[in-house]
Amino acid sequence: MSDALSYLIKARPEAMTAYFTFLKDTGKYLDPKTRSLISVITKIDSQTERGLRQYLPRAIRDGATPHEVLDAILMAFPTLGLAKIVWAVDILLDMDIPEFRADMLGAEPAWHDLIAWDNVKENDITYVEDCDGRSVFIYRSGDDCRVYDSRCPHQVTDIPHLALAGKKLTCPKHKWAFDVSTGECVEKGTRPLNQFTSRITEGRLQANW
Repeated sequence: MSDALSYLIKARPEAMTAYFTFLKDTGKYLDPKTRSLISVITKIDSQTERGLRQYLPRAIRDGATPHEVLDAILMAFPTLGLAKIVWAVDILLDMDIPEFRADMLGAEPAWHDLIAWDNVKENDITYVEDCDGRSVFIYRSGDDCRVYDSRCPHQVTDIPHLALAGKKLTCPKHKWAFDVSTGECVEKGTRPLNQFTSRITEGRLQANW
């Protein structure tokens, strides 16, 4: 939420509560995916970069494929115009969301080799950088293993290894913090880290995305 909205909520709570109730009610008959796609379009139309960076990953979480997001943007061409669409795609490219990379569009989930299982630290966090276009954090406890995307679920900022202190991982952009042993968000935000399905094959840890 922007500083301006936070101020208005404090200064005029009765008006802003009614406003947010109105926004919520206007979409109550829409499924989450459709609602998120419409929000993406409205953020592009108003050229609200912060909102676009928030709603693009939300649309993916709500079930929209990258192709569906691109189709929604292109179908809105009559109202958006080419300049706003190019503005939005420039932001999308800057976000570097793996699913939107040209070589990954429409790709089916597959298993990716990460690291030798013996090299995964016990009761600690292991970081694997740039594995087939992604970096991951791994937590191992005995035979239990959890593999997390290094990207913050808020605006898909790639969280660097240096942001890890013990088992606490803090996104440098908006200070969302996570417990990597559970994936849960413990400060600022509300959503957990994205966890990948994993397996051990021939002594190698693999993850599916």
